[in-house]
Amino acid sequence: MALTVNTNVSSLNAQRNLSRSGDGLATSMERLASGMRINSAKDDAAGLQISNRLTSQVNGLAVAQRNANDGISMAQTAEGAMQESTNILQRMRELALQSANGSNSSEDRDALQKEVSALQTELTRISDTTSFGGQQLLDGSFGTKQFQVGANANETISVTLSSISATDLGNNTLNAAGTSFGVVAQAALSASTADLSADDIVLSGSKGNGTYDGSATDSVTTVADGLNALNVGVKVEAKLDTTIALNAAGSGTLTIGNDSFALASYGTDAKALAEDLGKAGYDTSVDDAGVISIKATGVDGIDVAGATAGDISLGGTANTGAAVSFSSKLSFSSDSAFSIAGTNLAEITTGGVSTKTTIASVDISSSATSAQNAIDTIDAALSQIDGQRADLGAVQNRFGHTISNLANISENVSASRSRIQDTDFATETAQMTKNQILQQAGTSILSQANQLPQAALSLIG
Repeated sequence: MALTVNTNVSSLNAQRNLSRSGDGLATSMERLASGMRINSAKDDAAGLQISNRLTSQVNGLAVAQRNANDGISMAQTAEGAMQESTNILQRMRELALQSANGSNSSEDRDALQKEVSALQTELTRISDTTSFGGQQLLDGSFGTKQFQVGANANETISVTLSSISATDLGNNTLNAAGTSFGVVAQAALSASTADLSADDIVLSGSKGNGTYDGSATDSVTTVADGLNALNVGVKVEAKLDTTIALNAAGSGTLTIGNDSFALASYGTDAKALAEDLGKAGYDTSVDDAGVISIKATGVDGIDVAGATAGDISLGGTANTGAAVSFSSKLSFSSDSAFSIAGTNLAEITTGGVSTKTTIASVDISSSATSAQNAIDTIDAALSQIDGQRADLGAVQNRFGHTISNLANISENVSASRSRIQDTDFATETAQMTKNQILQQAGTSILSQANQLPQAALSLIG
């Protein structure tokens, strides 16, 4: 190698290597000081991009967990209010049952109604005032809200809340016309039986739609059983509500359900017949004129055979022959709105769409019958609240599982991000030590390399 003064190649080489070891030492010290392997894009451009995406996911998962916990808290608030509303409705039901008892006078029922009225007001107050973070929950304004429970867009859980006000809870009903069906064996009634052989009854409820294919010989209970079998969320019953009058001591047999009564043994003693009907399980009462009022469920109607014309009246109409019948009615009810449709239903129902009787209209003061009706309305309201509480319970459990899953994902994603961006102290301290030694060695060699041109002086002098 030539001996030169202007260009010291050895010094330049030492400087270059010293600069490189210095850069490496500075990088190691930065990583050890920050704890991050990637401090700028030059450290690892692809790694920086990946770690930033993972950071977005980790941060999003943390927010999603807080959102889900807020959802649980809100659901618990609503469900707690519904628990108290349930207690109110249970108390109202007790009062209705008490009012329905025959031992109560009108004054007694008035006293019971006072508490019912107060409970109606409180039920609505709970609905109007229950809130979470300033947001009303149970007054009907909440509707359906989406809870963001994921780190990405549209990862949501829906929660729906409806009003539990006394003006919104209640029973949806639809009443039948009354004389479409009856005891098929009676020719007088068979002649007026609606011909359903060419008609399909379409019942639409909260659980969907169903079609019942009727026939001309169907009785009330047959149709009721067929419609209930559709399982569309509508309860259908055959209900009898009529009067019986013994106009004269005659003959004949009165049949209701599986029970038969020989009218000759009663003469015109309406009280004795009413007593026996009551013993058989039917709801009866007798007025001062000797007219028996009778109510029954699950029977086709009343059938009288073998009587003398004019001896007995059913529903206010005296028999004109040996046989007369009065049919039960179809009664539809549901805790949700429903409808019934068909091409030949004029004699089956008074309308195609249900009407709602609300808790706010419950009145147990007028009669035992009104108290009985109140029980149906209250039962429907309880069913509505129970349905909402079941939904809230389910969504709370869903939120809980979501939180567990989010925590698991966050843990694994954080571990993945750590492997990309965090400093491995064992590796980096070893790298720093190497670079420190190289710095020391480089400095020493540079010092010696800088002395090499001085050898030229010995040649000059």
